[in-house]
Amino acid sequence: MEQSSPELRPSLGHYALTFGIVVLLWLLLAGSLRPDEFIAALVAGVLITAVSASRLSIMAGVRLEPKAAVSLAAYLGAFFPALVRANIDVARRVLSPSLPINPAVVEVRTGLESSLGKLLLANSITLTPGTLSVDVQGNRILVHWIDCTPGTDTETATQTIAASFERHIRGFLK
Repeated sequence: MEQSSPELRPSLGHYALTFGIVVLLWLLLAGSLRPDEFIAALVAGVLITAVSASRLSIMAGVRLEPKAAVSLAAYLGAFFPALVRANIDVARRVLSPSLPINPAVVEVRTGLESSLGKLLLANSITLTPGTLSVDVQGNRILVHWIDCTPGTDTETATQTIAASFERHIRGFLK
């Protein structure tokens, strides 16, 4: 995957977000809010954020605004039903070999700018059974699709496979 665009640089808010995520994960894994665990979480947060500072450019794709949380919830609300539908479809194809499959590699285009946005979109596609992201280059993702209608163009593949995911991702990632 390519590096994030030069204009996408992490702000102080992105470092604070990383610190907060580390502290939250520490406390969740510790399962305790005792003072010693809280202090350890803060120390771990500072150390991990400092050590990973040179790699935090990927966090620059995160939108730091209140409506981003709503968009994240909308994305999860769209992703999980798509995941269930795709699992049922693939299970039907496995259990009923008479159902046709037309595997093909198609190109999907994205307007997402950040590496994190492209990564999440590619992983969302891969996690939905019947599709597998093969490569990400620039603004295109190559996808192996289990049931592609012959002659499907890039626009149709983009609308069918990625458009709903991208629409929601765009609300919380660049």
